[in-house]
Amino acid sequence: MKPFLLIVAVVTAGSGLWFVTAGRSDPPAQAPAASGQVITVTRRDIGATVLATGVIRPQVGAEVRVGSRVSGVLERLYVTDGDQVRRGQLLAQLDSAEFAARYAQAVANLENARAESTYAAGEFTRAEHSFRREVITEAEFAQARRMRDVRISMVRQAQAELASARIQLGYTNIVAPIGGVVATVSTQVGETIAASLAAPTFVTIVDLDRLEVWAYVDETDIGRVAVGQATLFTVDTYPDTEFDGTVTAIRPTAEIQDNVVNYITVIEIAGGHGRTLRPEMTATVNIMLERRENVLAVPNGAVRRDREGAYVFVLRHEERARQPIRTGYRGRDYTEVLEGLDEHDRIIAGSTAR
Repeated sequence: MKPFLLIVAVVTAGSGLWFVTAGRSDPPAQAPAASGQVITVTRRDIGATVLATGVIRPQVGAEVRVGSRVSGVLERLYVTDGDQVRRGQLLAQLDSAEFAARYAQAVANLENARAESTYAAGEFTRAEHSFRREVITEAEFAQARRMRDVRISMVRQAQAELASARIQLGYTNIVAPIGGVVATVSTQVGETIAASLAAPTFVTIVDLDRLEVWAYVDETDIGRVAVGQATLFTVDTYPDTEFDGTVTAIRPTAEIQDNVVNYITVIEIAGGHGRTLRPEMTATVNIMLERRENVLAVPNGAVRRDREGAYVFVLRHEERARQPIRTGYRGRDYTEVLEGLDEHDRIIAGSTAR
């Protein structure tokens, strides 16, 4: 009689205790990893996510650098970092003496133009009567009419100059174009502002109710991301708080850092979190992909595959057996089982099951 090898393995999994014996004639397909966990097949909701790192950014128009359109000396500054401001609120004032003088001069020029226009209109009326009585020539009458028209044009020019002077004087008052929080103050009282092609920045205002997330999605996952998908994200400051969001855009151009290709996915933040979130905070983003509800599912680590397809090891009468299955949707932790298992079946999950 030829000697044979007897292997006895004792595995404790959950509350089950089972033995495996293997001889030389045992088929290799009956030998899964010795370490495992016996679990009961149940129904559950499963879903997959794409994990990405992101950053909080202001939306377009939510961050404004307020500058000056005229040159001058900063006379008063009414805000500082962190102040809450409303749209139209006065932020700063430039020395307006020069612009006030120009405005007064424009007013005087308009009054003079109107006086000249009134006189020219009277001269034209007298010339018209004289021309009808043939006291003056047609050329003299045409000259009087031309002078009237010129004076009318001068009034209009003076009115335009007055409007321009009024606007320039108004530019010495720097007001908030949007409501929000003052992020930075870049100019101090007494500094001379030189406005040329680029308007110098006085303050930067951020509307904290209009923030979004820029998630940097790896090129291997971007194909599964689509506009409208729900997201959950956390920030390092509040690791235990999850914020809701929705994918609103996927930038077509890639950003390459350290030879890693990422695509920016823009996420709209649901609800107002102006008192919580701040620009440039780092976010950990989970983009929710397709979801299955109340389906028969097993841990991903329990599903094995070979040339014949997917299978699991089931525990029947305290013995292990290979059971072919047909799988469906694969989530982050669980895989949907379409055929091959029933609810309450006991299967053996590998040590890699999560």
